[in-house]
Amino acid sequence: MKRRPFLIAAAALPLAARAHHGWSSFDQDRPLFLQGRVASVKWQNPHAELVLELPTDYRLPADLATRPIPAQSASVDGKALLAKAAAPTRKDRRWEIELAPLTRLEAWKVEPIKAGATVGVLGFTFKEEKGEPILRAEYLFVDGKAYGLRSSPA
Repeated sequence: MKRRPFLIAAAALPLAARAHHGWSSFDQDRPLFLQGRVASVKWQNPHAELVLELPTDYRLPADLATRPIPAQSASVDGKALLAKAAAPTRKDRRWEIELAPLTRLEAWKVEPIKAGATVGVLGFTFKEEKGEPILRAEYLFVDGKAYGLRSSPA
């Protein structure tokens, strides 16, 4: 019975806190690329988050496969991910984007992103695009710069 207060307390947590998860929930065989306007920002730990609003006629950028990708300390083949990237099949215009922890964003020297900015993200959503429109970012594209978010810069 001593666990019951914990379960009640956990159930009372905001959805975002209960939904925090690792990489295993995401389909890493199907990278998605999203680009749009930042509607809102939470620049906080456990990881920064954006709400990204896609244009109504969203399509992948023509230059996507040729964009430069920085090296990360983790073994990530960014060029292959870009070449394989797809647009989402679901039609949600607003996506929650999970970025890296603030310490990693600082290591990459990513300035806090402001609402209204245009950004691109390459990452992964849930298997078969089920559930909420959430993307876990592997790479972030801001102001002509690309940042790897899986690990520190190489």
